[in-house]
Amino acid sequence: MQYTVSASVFLGIIILVRLARRTEARTRVDEKLTAISCIVFGVLIAATPWGQAILKLVGVATQAGQALH
Repeated sequence: MQYTVSASVFLGIIILVRLARRTEARTRVDEKLTAISCIVFGVLIAATPWGQAILKLVGVATQAGQALH
């Protein structure tokens, strides 16, 4: 039996672990690393069907928000 782990799933788990820590304990370098990890995660999932669904959802929410103003 062989298991495969997607890079985006692995990076998502790392991001969740990093964000679960206390805010006061973070340095600027730590915050920058978390931000870069989130950007890379976004790029990795952008081409997937799940990423396209999130993009459409954000688009609908943005249009609804603009209609309220």
